[in-house]
Amino acid sequence: MSTTVESDTPIDVTETAAEEALGLLERENMDIEESGLRLFVQQGGCAGLSYGMRFDLEPETDDTVYEHHGLRVFVDPSSMEYIEGSVLDFEDGLQGAGFHVENPNVVSECGCGESFRT
Repeated sequence: MSTTVESDTPIDVTETAAEEALGLLERENMDIEESGLRLFVQQGGCAGLSYGMRFDLEPETDDTVYEHHGLRVFVDPSSMEYIEGSVLDFEDGLQGAGFHVENPNVVSECGCGESFRT
């Protein structure tokens, strides 16, 4: 059974990121009451680890579900050890728009910022 946490959580989401993700969920005709954004860490990139994000219809049984500004975020236990304490933000600037994870556990990042090491 997944666990839902609503406040004082190890994963935070800015209001801007939540609004952007909710808009994308709605454009995909996904039920924002049940579906959410999966945030995970996978092997890859020149520094060893990289972030992944996708929309899921519902959480897996062992996920922790965080709720911020109406957005549900699903995190699996193996990813949690790498991203605990992180903030998910959305940036819209000259270099392009996109989601960005501010992770206090990162020791180093590759030159392009797409992968990291803890």
